[in-house]
Amino acid sequence: MKIVSIANQKGGVGKSTTVINMAAALVKRGKSVLCIDFDPQGHLSTFMGWEGDTPTTGDLMQSMANSGRLSEDQLSMAICHHEEGMDYIAANVTLAAADIYLVTTMYREQVLQRILQQLPTEHYDYVLIDCPPSLGLLLTNALVVSSEVIIPVQAQMAALMGLEMLQQAIENVANVTGGQLRINGILPTMVDRTNQSTAVCEALRSDYPGLTYNTEISRLIEAADSTATGHSCLALRRSVIGSQYTAMVDEFLNREGK
Repeated sequence: MKIVSIANQKGGVGKSTTVINMAAALVKRGKSVLCIDFDPQGHLSTFMGWEGDTPTTGDLMQSMANSGRLSEDQLSMAICHHEEGMDYIAANVTLAAADIYLVTTMYREQVLQRILQQLPTEHYDYVLIDCPPSLGLLLTNALVVSSEVIIPVQAQMAALMGLEMLQQAIENVANVTGGQLRINGILPTMVDRTNQSTAVCEALRSDYPGLTYNTEISRLIEAADSTATGHSCLALRRSVIGSQYTAMVDEFLNREGK
């Protein structure tokens, strides 16, 4: 099992869209996938069509922080199934209170790690974590359990700001965990035909050679249309973005050496 965090401290760059479409593409490549919504905004859960009737990552984090274990109901109900073949654990605004109870927990940076040790996650090929737009304890928990990070970057100049801070956070966690964490790649998202978009993509490839994906994800209305119906773009006929995420996942698997 490989755990991959989809992270960027800037919001609105396509993290949740990347997770659902990447998961769907991995399933089509014969991989078993669990998605974890680790963002209090719960966009991934909305995209997955979650109906609010199962334990959330906020529930699991609070139980583990308070008692060190998950209840039988949480263990049996936390993992939901999506009709496109991937599983997921939902999140909602209750996760926003995590910093309050995590700060008093001795193992506050390893709470998610302990949760995954109790859940039946061993039969998945990949676990994809949709990280919150922050550099706090939630992101640290996600990075601690991950072996790789994918960073979606919106093709706008403002989106380039903060990449160095995120890189530093990843390096700090890698140093603490023995260097098992690395950046898999930087994924340009919301790419359009403007000069600014072109300049950002060129800057990424110049500043991060070898890290920036060859695949670019376009800014198209079909991304919003698909997630509004609880499906990935791969479920749409002749989807441009679906094809792009399929290419991105093939590139991802090649980087994995598989």
